[in-house]
Amino acid sequence: MTKKKRILTGDRPTGSLHLGHYVGSLANRVKLQDEYDSYIIIADVQALTTHWEKDENLSRDVFQIATDYLAAGIKPEVSTIFIQSMIPEIHELTMYYSMFTTVNVLRHNPTIKTEAAQHGLSDMTYGFLGYPVSQAADITIFKADLVPVGEDQIPHIELSRKIVRRFNELYEPVLVEPQVLVGDVPRLVGLDGKDKMSKSLNNAIFLADSADEVKQKVWNAVTDPARIRKTDLGHPEVCTVYAYHQVFNKAEIEEVEADCRQGRIGCVQCKKNLTAKLNELLEPMRERRQSYLEQPDLVKDILQEGTKKAHAVAKETMLDVRSAMKINYFE
Repeated sequence: MTKKKRILTGDRPTGSLHLGHYVGSLANRVKLQDEYDSYIIIADVQALTTHWEKDENLSRDVFQIATDYLAAGIKPEVSTIFIQSMIPEIHELTMYYSMFTTVNVLRHNPTIKTEAAQHGLSDMTYGFLGYPVSQAADITIFKADLVPVGEDQIPHIELSRKIVRRFNELYEPVLVEPQVLVGDVPRLVGLDGKDKMSKSLNNAIFLADSADEVKQKVWNAVTDPARIRKTDLGHPEVCTVYAYHQVFNKAEIEEVEADCRQGRIGCVQCKKNLTAKLNELLEPMRERRQSYLEQPDLVKDILQEGTKKAHAVAKETMLDVRSAMKINYFE
């Protein structure tokens, strides 16, 4: 029997997941989970790099993001969901990697620069600057072959690949160099039409939103400012609603574009149509979510079992790492 290749992916628990997360990475996780041996990390330690003063919400956010995964279609019987902080070997491996990863490399990471600006971090902490090294340890301790991520995470995966090559050259070739898999929509624009969808920018549609919340958010989404009347000729390329139709209503996109450009449909009806498509996607998630919300102990059991399984794999990898580094002193 051929051994399945392995996936490692996950998120920092800093709030609910939104449609940007779904199309950027989560949809791929759901699609590939039967084909790959999938490990999904809830990176609670990395969440503290920007939320160290708000740790009172961390426990809530961990269970919230686990419920988001399950609602989206992650199956706990085939995918392993686990909590980062409960795998001490990850932190050990992070320290070893930090010995040959320079500060200069981390400072020039474009994602670090962008996130530092977003969070107003003019003076970066050691933990924030170094979290890509921690992420490399997350990936490589599970010897992941593939990492489904959003577009903004590509620099981190490239650093992980460099770290693996360097480690294997310095010591022994015991680590796997991961490949990156970006979703069909690498970057989903936010409701304001300015930036990517983000909770912190208040421009997101969350997977946990009710049908009415989705309707209200779509209603307030930015459209073509030149269209005053229904019959005005539209410019869909500047419309956020059209951008969402391109992603979530692909079967009708040519008709949507033509009707807009020729003034056959108004923005109100176009938003109604989009709302229907989004709620069609989200309704099965709402049903699964409600089932898990009614069984909070089940979510806890899933996380405990997943963390136990992940810990066993991490221990095995660290035996290889310590042997390669000649620091298995009593063996």
